[in-house]
Amino acid sequence: MNETTNNPITITPEALQEIQRIRTEQNIPQELGLRIGIKSSGCCGVSYMLGFDNNRPEIDNILNYDGLTVYVDHQSLEFLTGSTLRYIDGPEGSGFYFENPNDEGCNCGDDGCTH
Repeated sequence: MNETTNNPITITPEALQEIQRIRTEQNIPQELGLRIGIKSSGCCGVSYMLGFDNNRPEIDNILNYDGLTVYVDHQSLEFLTGSTLRYIDGPEGSGFYFENPNDEGCNCGDDGCTH
């Protein structure tokens, strides 16, 4: 698999491989697409969402990554354009991580605020 960069969101080969592994392990049907989105987290920016979904509103953007269909609503796509979705597997744990140049992080001034 090649890193897919011709879409507004880049998904690394490692992330694509992990998504496909999860799909296979959990017997998730191929007709379900991967929903990528954001939701507001108050003063600390946004939370990123990933999950398989078959309920696709007509207004969703449909992206394709090496056969993986991805659904992104318009608001999320605006915020996520230019981002890279990575899968990290290391000594501190593993998981998906968005590198997003549009995410300015917490703006409330609270040093303990994380997102």
